[in-house]
Amino acid sequence: MNDALPPLSARERHKEDVRTRILDSLMALLSEGVAINHDRVAERAGVARRTVYRYFPDHDALMQPLWDRVVGLAGGAAVRFPASEEELTSTMPSIYEGFDRIADLATIVRSTPQGRAVRLAQKGRRRAAYVAATADAVKELPAADRKLATAMLQVLHTTPWLEMRDQWDMEGAQIATACRWAVLTLLKDLRARGDRPLGEGPA
Repeated sequence: MNDALPPLSARERHKEDVRTRILDSLMALLSEGVAINHDRVAERAGVARRTVYRYFPDHDALMQPLWDRVVGLAGGAAVRFPASEEELTSTMPSIYEGFDRIADLATIVRSTPQGRAVRLAQKGRRRAAYVAATADAVKELPAADRKLATAMLQVLHTTPWLEMRDQWDMEGAQIATACRWAVLTLLKDLRARGDRPLGEGPA
């Protein structure tokens, strides 16, 4: 039995070629620090503006392949939002060492308006993932404090990389060790404090 996929038609090959040109143009614009919109992508890719809209109908859709490409270069499935409380710490080495592998690109994503736009396009998915992953740890806190604790755990999971790299000359493995300790310390505090408000200090 031959399981080989049938060859692409000329039209399908053309569509794939156009999509690849658009994706390559997106990455080039991001790397150059240029504001990304459908017009600029169309100009860079050498296609009509309406063609870009056909593939990516809005700004968030345009940002998604950039996010996917950056994540893929950093490590693919190993670099992801946590699916559980355990993954708040277990995924850190892969994430921070992955950022080291694409340091120039990761710096752009973390420090430029264009990179911020890519990250903000994931805001809904990011928040939903961290709310689910931290739900048990924060469940006894007052409602307002649950948001504070969840946000802090999210920040520690991925955000300190650039600051610790720039200011302390740390590598990803070191950053992962420090952030893992910080997250475990906060989780221990959350288990011990029950419903005591965060404003009262450590448990």
